[in-house]
Amino acid sequence: MALELRKRWGEQPLWARWVLAVYLIGFLEGSCVHILDLARDGIHAYASFPQVPLQVFFVSLAILDPLVAVLVGLVRREGVWLASAVMATDVFANWWGNRHWLQDDPARLVWLSPITLFGLFVVAFLFPLHRAVARTAGRPQAVLPAT
Repeated sequence: MALELRKRWGEQPLWARWVLAVYLIGFLEGSCVHILDLARDGIHAYASFPQVPLQVFFVSLAILDPLVAVLVGLVRREGVWLASAVMATDVFANWWGNRHWLQDDPARLVWLSPITLFGLFVVAFLFPLHRAVARTAGRPQAVLPAT
């Protein structure tokens, strides 16, 4: 498994490896944030958002973010697609959930900037990264002799 994983990463163009690494860092950071929020405050960690669907979504990120990190780490096409879906939804949910605070305190834009920029980065690289990963995923695997 380790050799195959190393081969998958090695087959990617340099730019794709960098993009995958940024994806990994971002989703691992998100995983830590959401898991720590839940460990600290339980399922009511996001009670400051009055919309229950947003609360449920943010709690679900404790599962979705690590799942994306695993799939991206394994250089899977599904991980690239799921990363984009999760980030597009996450950015929308954060902007929607914070919209009333933004009207009262525009300085909150600073707080939303990192997640927005990371979301734009992930979505911007969706198609090029998917093509790069798909190009190497379809290659026949070399059979290693049994030891």
